[in-house]
Parts: sequence; structure tokens; C-alpha cells
Amino acid sequence: MIQLGAMPLPRFLRLHPEAKLSAEDLNTLKAYLAPWSPLPNPAERESRGSGTSNPPSQTARISLSDVQPEPNGFSFDPSFEAWKPISTTDRGDNNTFRFILGNEIAVKAAQSGNISPWPNGTRFAKIAWQQEMGADGLIHPGSFVQVELMSKDAGRYKSTDGWGWGRWRGLNLTPYGNSAQFVIECTTCHMPVRGNDYVYTLPMTTARVRGEEVVNNRAADLPANLPYQPLSWSAITMFVDPNRHTTATLYGNDVAIQAVRASAKSPRETVERLAYPANSVLALVTWEQRDDPHWFGARIPNTPSSVEFVEVGPTTSYRRFAGTGLAEVHVTDVSASERMSFVASLAPAQLP
Repeated sequence: MIQLGAMPLPRFLRLHPEAKLSAEDLNTLKAYLAPWSPLPNPAERESRGSGTSNPPSQTARISLSDVQPEPNGFSFDPSFEAWKPISTTDRGDNNTFRFILGNEIAVKAAQSGNISPWPNGTRFAKIAWQQEMGADGLIHPGSFVQVELMSKDAGRYKSTDGWGWGRWRGLNLTPYGNSAQFVIECTTCHMPVRGNDYVYTLPMTTARVRGEEVVNNRAADLPANLPYQPLSWSAITMFVDPNRHTTATLYGNDVAIQAVRASAKSPRETVERLAYPANSVLALVTWEQRDDPHWFGARIPNTPSSVEFVEVGPTTSYRRFAGTGLAEVHVTDVSASERMSFVASLAPAQLP
């Protein structure tokens, strides 16, 4: 709130100008609050008796068509799982990962830069998972936490800044609000980014938009000569390498995504052994990380450092693009085999 200029309140500063925080004051606060609490390693988690299983509140799944609306009448949208990713977030302040998905209207708006304001019909889904330290030293999505939805209709939702708001928690997707007044929490939280039409996310797009820190052009800077453009595909999972300060997202073409969705109804241990059918293409995009300018404690993708493709067929192939300009890199047969196994073995992030 401070770094976005929302606190101290402007009306308070008019009476108490000495309360204005300097850049040095802000850096002092940041240094005091960081670093974040480290994730427990697998051995520590096991010793606490939690293992990697879901808490009891997560076990009661519900049909997406049966999810109840929020108390203010804002309805759940079962189609959100088919929307396309426009960004990801590593929330170090509360040890969660976020996929930010957009419906077709949102994706087209981001691609064209038509986001000031976002057009009516725009819908976002922000899906959160607990972070889980893997035995490989990487941080992976663990238990599903919640999905938050935003729907743009400037007329219908005039009293709530032009947006409808909702949050559903746990695999049983329980509405968050206890009364219709819960939405005040949403609008108050998003007030600091009212200049960005109340949207915190910086969509990854090549479109140029007036203003600073409105879109994330650097993360979308993939060369046109790649064999595929994976940022237009659906996402399967993500992870963070805490030692290299990188974040990666695994994307799949339609064939791969269909296999993921078909396996989603299976037990988690089966999903982790998912075998992709022929004609599946997987793309693992890795970025350097940078601080999220809109949320202290969060990190977002920055410059792409590599893109890896695995094409499944009679003879599965692997290609890697890395370095300046993401040029293709020669990879030995042994290294290619190891990377193909790694990419294909990444478990899809759990969805309700």
C-alpha cells in the first residue's frame, strides 16, 4: 500500500505532512519484513505429520456446476479452467503460487493492449496453491488453496468499481463471503491500482501500453523463429528454482492439455505418472525473476532465459533454446534424455 502511494492516506497527509515516508523509509520497512519464512523441507513436513497429503478440508470435491455463488449473488464460472494464462506470481510473502488466467476477451485485450480500461466481458481467474519444496530442490505447487474470479461489467457492477468479485476456497470451493458486504474487502484491496482499472496483474504481452508497469513486455519477448509460441497455450504447472532465482511454467498444446484434463479425475498419484500421448508438445519456459511492482513480497517473470520443447511421438524429440536471443543450443543425447524425462514427469498443478 505504501509503495503504491495508497498509504498513508492522502487526507491524513494533508493534516500531517511529516508522516510522508521517504524512499529510505520504505526501504527500511522492506528490509525489516524480508526475508520471508523459508519453506519446510520434505523431512520437516513429514516430521510434523502433514506429509504431502491434502488437509481434510481439501478432500471433499464438488462438481463445478454445483458450486454456490457468493452471498452477493456473484456466480462461480466453471469454465475458468479452460482460460489461458496471462501471468504467474510467486508469492513469497505467504508461500503460494498463482496462475492468472483470462477468458478469450481478456486474452485478446491483453494482446492488443486494450486494457485501459479492460473491456466489458473480461474475466480473470487467479488460482492459488501452497508452495511445496521438492526433493529436487525446486519449489512446486502443492495443495490447491483457492480460485478468485473478477468479471468486468461497468454498468452491472458500477457500485464495485465496474467489477464483480468472488473467491472460492478449498477443493470443495466454499464461497469466501459471510455476507454480501465481503466485496468491500476486494474493492479496498484493489484501490491502489485503480489507475490500472483495479487490476494488479501485469499481463505478459508484446503490446505497448502507455504508462509504467502496466504490462510485462520483457516476459513475453520470445523470438518469432521458435518452432512454437507456447505463451498462447494452456499452462500445466510451474515451479521456482530458489538458488537460480528463476521461475518456469510448463505449457502444453491441445493434445497434451486434453491428456491432463482427462487425468484430472484420477487419484493424485496417477496424475503424477501421466503419460502424454503421441502428438503432444510440451514447452517449458524459464524466466529470471523480478519483484512484482504491484505487490510487495511477490515475484513475477522477467526476461526469458530458456525455452525447452518436448515433442511426443514414435521418436520423442527434445530441443532447447537459450542465451542471448534464445538461439538453439546443441544438446547431447544424454542431456536431452534427462531433460525430456524431467519435463514429462512434472506433475500437473492440482485443480478442483
